[in-house]
Amino acid sequence: MVSVTSQPLDLAAHEAAVADPRAGAVVSFQGVVRDHDHGRSVLSLEYEGHPSAEDVLREVADEVAADPAVHAVAVSHRLGPLTIGEVALVAAVSTAHRAAAFAACARLVDEAKARLPIWKRQIFADGTEEWVNCP
Repeated sequence: MVSVTSQPLDLAAHEAAVADPRAGAVVSFQGVVRDHDHGRSVLSLEYEGHPSAEDVLREVADEVAADPAVHAVAVSHRLGPLTIGEVALVAAVSTAHRAAAFAACARLVDEAKARLPIWKRQIFADGTEEWVNCP
């Protein structure tokens, strides 16, 4: 399961997508919209993505899944407006052992954040806004 969507993300669906009888570990991650950034109060966010975003996310997922220790990978990123507490990114990985699952999930999230052509507009409580990760 790999998607870039404007629909709410479901952690349980991602964990189910990586279920494997060989897996002794499933590690998942949710990136949640928080109410602050660098000491400033955040009211909401908006994510915009390039049309290639899902293809890039699939490449990242395929790279992580190519690790022989990894049984399955699922990852999704939201687009559009999000409010505080909503989930912007979900990732899940299954492996035979927990250390490999933690490492693979961290790599999946880090690579997605580094490579996805998705830009975040933060709206602050003082009425200002800021674009993050814009080229």
